[in-house]
Amino acid sequence: MLDANWPDSWRSAFRIELRAEAIGLAWRGWPVLPGATPAPITGEGDDLTWRRPVPVRDDWRELVGTHAHEVATWFSDRTHSLLVATGTVVDAIEVDDELGKRAARLLRALGHPAPIVAMPNGRWLFLTTPADHIPAELAEQASVQWHGAGSYIPLPPSPFQHGVVHWRVKPEVCGWQLPDPAEVHDVLMRALADEHAPLLAETTAA
Repeated sequence: MLDANWPDSWRSAFRIELRAEAIGLAWRGWPVLPGATPAPITGEGDDLTWRRPVPVRDDWRELVGTHAHEVATWFSDRTHSLLVATGTVVDAIEVDDELGKRAARLLRALGHPAPIVAMPNGRWLFLTTPADHIPAELAEQASVQWHGAGSYIPLPPSPFQHGVVHWRVKPEVCGWQLPDPAEVHDVLMRALADEHAPLLAETTAA
């Protein structure tokens, strides 16, 4: 977490790391956005429902495609969360940690790693190239969220209220080549079926 009591040197180092990550992604063509960071809770009336970073500007859609030089200025003077708009270069499927772990094991066993992000709220993000839709088997799951056109995701090392976003599988593992969405969707559906298998077995036995 980005603690207000951190020494200035730590906050400066953290801001430098965020800026470096933002610039690196922007140079690779990823649509980087500046996001809000957790604010210290000071008393009654404060928002206690802060869950994840959101863009600092309402017109964030107009910032998509901004050059890396401009991105660098966003992260120079203030500590922002690092967001990436989805739907053009990258999509993401957000799942709970149990499904995430199961799918990550399957991807590893198949020899097809995908970049995976873990958030402090127990949610995982599987990154892919953009998709037109996701399978109904995933869309109907309340715990599964598709981040496509018109959405955005936080990337490491963005601060949350109770921790920092981190990579479970870095893009370098895939050579910065995002996987085909159908491949990841299929693995997630297989992992979801494995999750439901015990329940189905109990139902059949009854």
